[in-house]
Amino acid sequence: MENQVLASFLNLANDFICSGYKSKQPDDIFIPVVSDDTIEQIAQEINACRNCPLGDTRTNAAPGEGVFNPLVLVIGEAPGEDEDKQGRPFVGKAGQLLDKMLGSIELSRTTNCFIANVIKCRPPFNRNPNIEETAACANFLERQINLLKPKFILIAGKIAAHALLKNTEPINQMRGKIYKLTFGEITYPALVTYHPAAVLRSDEYRRPTWEDLKLLREKLAELN
Repeated sequence: MENQVLASFLNLANDFICSGYKSKQPDDIFIPVVSDDTIEQIAQEINACRNCPLGDTRTNAAPGEGVFNPLVLVIGEAPGEDEDKQGRPFVGKAGQLLDKMLGSIELSRTTNCFIANVIKCRPPFNRNPNIEETAACANFLERQINLLKPKFILIAGKIAAHALLKNTEPINQMRGKIYKLTFGEITYPALVTYHPAAVLRSDEYRRPTWEDLKLLREKLAELN
């Protein structure tokens, strides 16, 4: 069974490339039900934010979406072109792969996860966000974490990892470890893995990403 799941996961990115990516149609879009007015207020503030120049260059901000009190909070780096158009996190090619990655260990943004980014607006031409932009969004993410109170945090990609863990180590040195992130009075276990976009770009990241997902699955089983 394990080999079958691994084989299926390793073929995910290849399937995207071979069959062609198709964006979701409007009737497929998940519209998050906000169960707390404060979460909704944070989203409204993000959509109105002009704390950095990205507020003037974006089409839409992507505050985040998913369930309240999630089992896992997934944090990526920044919205891309598709996210900027739709105002939703992880909906492009990398987002579709992320959904399949999560699904391989029985996680989903519609049932037990919340998806967010450290930066809520797309940097022009998908460049890496700078320190000032990350700092401008830090309060939004912290407030979201304090309200959502996830059981576990999955950090996708080196940009998000550097911002949250406050280091500059290569991602291959950060993954495979359990970190502790403290927000407010709560300390959350966290795990770093490759960004789905990196998995799409290079086959070499597929197997280690699967190993990270298996580790996450084991840690969630321990929590339960």
